Amino acid sequence: WLPKAHVEAPIAGSMVLAAVLLKLGGYGIIRMTPTNISTALVYPTIAMATWGIIMTGLTCLRKTDLKALIAYSSVGHMGLVASATLIQTPWSTSGAVILMVAHGLTSSMLFCLANMLYERTSTRMLIAMRGMQKTMPLMTSYWLIASLTNLALPPTINLIGEIQIMTTLFNWSPLTIMMTATGAAITAIYSLQMFMTSQQGHLTKDSKEVYPAQTRELLIMILHALPILLLTLDSELIN
Repeated sequence: WLPKAHVEAPIAGSMVLAAVLLKLGGYGIIRMTPTNISTALVYPTIAMATWGIIMTGLTCLRKTDLKALIAYSSVGHMGLVASATLIQTPWSTSGAVILMVAHGLTSSMLFCLANMLYERTSTRMLIAMRGMQKTMPLMTSYWLIASLTNLALPPTINLIGEIQIMTTLFNWSPLTIMMTATGAAITAIYSLQMFMTSQQGHLTKDSKEVYPAQTRELLIMILHALPILLLTLDSELIN
């Protein structure tokens, strides 16, 4: 239901859903998971969560709808959070919290950027948005920040959370490294593909009259990018 809710919701609904409501779900899992949880429940749940990371990543590779692509990306990242919370070690819980905070900022920023392009082109198709760097060069820098944090580029806060989760999953079961490493590679591919498709290339006929970014839009981007950069410099701010 999550991709459908993201795609059909207005921009404010998508941003609140990605930045707040998904994190409330992760917090609820952390608080409600019993201490001595049965292994009969842990094994299939973590297997489904890690497999879901790969499946949502492969879905993102073939998505042409920009908003749906970002929505499926959120599902993949939440798979890491769900698997980390079930292991119930201090390291895994810390990584889940860090990734939830980082993903809340990154996903909300991506949804806002996608809506800015939708308002100017009246379409969510990636192929119809190409060449935006030529008409909105300043927004391209924010697209770059959002895309690189989404793929967990060092030394962003997303990488810290993902490394902690992948380490705890590997210590719990070495087989999980195949799922998490493959999912991380696929995430990097579709994040760069999203950036290159929307920002590079030749302008379409409809995109030549696109107006530049407004002050309120730049303010929203700064309010997303600044916390990401501050948390990257000092991840202890989350505590």
